[in-house]
Amino acid sequence: MSDTLPDTIEFMTWVGGVTVTVPFLLLGLLGLPSLLGYRLTEATSARATRWLTFVGLLAACGLFLSMLVSGHRHVVLDLGNWVEIHAHAGAGHEHYHFSAKFVFDRLSIPLVILSYLLCGTIGAFAVKYLHREPGYNRFFVLFGVFLCGMVTASAAGTIETLFTGWELVGLSSALLVAYFQERPAPARNGLRIWAVYRVSDAALLTAAVVMHQMAGEGDFDRLLGSGWPGGAAPTTSDQALLVGLLLLLAAAGKSALLPFSGWLPRAMEGPTPSSAVFYGALSVHLGAFLLLRANALIAASVWLAVAVVALGLLTAAFAYLAGSVQTDIKSALSFASLTQVGLIVIEIGAGHWVPFLWYVALAHLIGHACMRTLQFVRAPSLLQDYRRLENAIGGRLQHRTGFWLGLLPVALRQWVYRFALERGYLDVALDRFVVRPFVAVFQWFDDREWRLTAWLNAAPDPREPGSGAAPCPAPPEPAAAAAARSDV
Repeated sequence: MSDTLPDTIEFMTWVGGVTVTVPFLLLGLLGLPSLLGYRLTEATSARATRWLTFVGLLAACGLFLSMLVSGHRHVVLDLGNWVEIHAHAGAGHEHYHFSAKFVFDRLSIPLVILSYLLCGTIGAFAVKYLHREPGYNRFFVLFGVFLCGMVTASAAGTIETLFTGWELVGLSSALLVAYFQERPAPARNGLRIWAVYRVSDAALLTAAVVMHQMAGEGDFDRLLGSGWPGGAAPTTSDQALLVGLLLLLAAAGKSALLPFSGWLPRAMEGPTPSSAVFYGALSVHLGAFLLLRANALIAASVWLAVAVVALGLLTAAFAYLAGSVQTDIKSALSFASLTQVGLIVIEIGAGHWVPFLWYVALAHLIGHACMRTLQFVRAPSLLQDYRRLENAIGGRLQHRTGFWLGLLPVALRQWVYRFALERGYLDVALDRFVVRPFVAVFQWFDDREWRLTAWLNAAPDPREPGSGAAPCPAPPEPAAAAAARSDV
């Protein structure tokens, strides 16, 4: 065993390299011809997607079986440092480096396999669903970007590698929401989602800076301990709370947890295949995956665990209420997904007291992703499915009534109904209390800049009437405010 172990590890590392390389090869095959002005045929795009996704899935499954057979549960693919900042005497800082590293363990390898499996399924579905659509090739290019992002984020061994995958997933998600770009509503909704993702990305980037400040690097093995889920974070409780809250904010934006839940039904503007794989299966779970990866921080801080449980509980309750009054199937499914994501987050937070729940959360995530993908794919055939079920049972399907809500006073019940129908007024609250003050502050700085420039030039402010200068164009309306008026 001792003679063959180095060869086995080398083989598994090679297979891991194939696993993370295949999505980028697919993206190159689909994207480069478009950049060069050559349009691939539908058959070529479909064939490339089918075979390369299959090769990636085969490599990931082979790696998983090799890990089971060899008993080696932690395979590392280290691609070296991107950037190195060496410490110098008197420079006042430590050594910093940013590295590209992938880790395959009990957490990452199931999600990589799930990503390949669901992307392959949705890719095959989209070949027929989008047949002769004008944006057929654009969809598959963005599909390739998404697969690159999911595999990179799932197997990331450093926070900077995770951030790269995180960005690719966010970019492809926002662009696919705006897939039907000839209409204004999808473009506005895509822009709003992109704005929410910016908040999430800023939190993750700040967490990365704090991690580097604490340890001089963003290696998860060093910061969170190796061997998920039993790793121990070499941090104090306060440090774990600080980094954990930043990661929780990042996860909330990416997984549509409160108070960012308003963007999820807007994401249904995209075509059904992207809704299925993005917001029913993979992208919406990426925040929960981040919390699972940071489980050592949750184990180190009880207050962080309480915050995670509380956020999951509030999100699940809100999503249940909002989903109960939706009148279209895709919005109802999106809030049903959010309810399950909230429950998964509760399980992750409760893992502080019962560590076995981290395994439960991972199994819950995988099972829910598979089931929700099927439901989204079947959504266009909902009425036909209803008729088949009613024909099979020989009667009408029974609809549940809200038993517990029926116990509430009428006035309170009406308030809850309106609250759910307006989706918790989340978009209005974010616009009024976050977007408008933010825009007002920067408009104030813009005004001060114009006045200062006019004073330094000893000239009148060109914005004032009669100044003789060309009038300045009116500032554009804030994108978030414009998007808030659009309805899905």
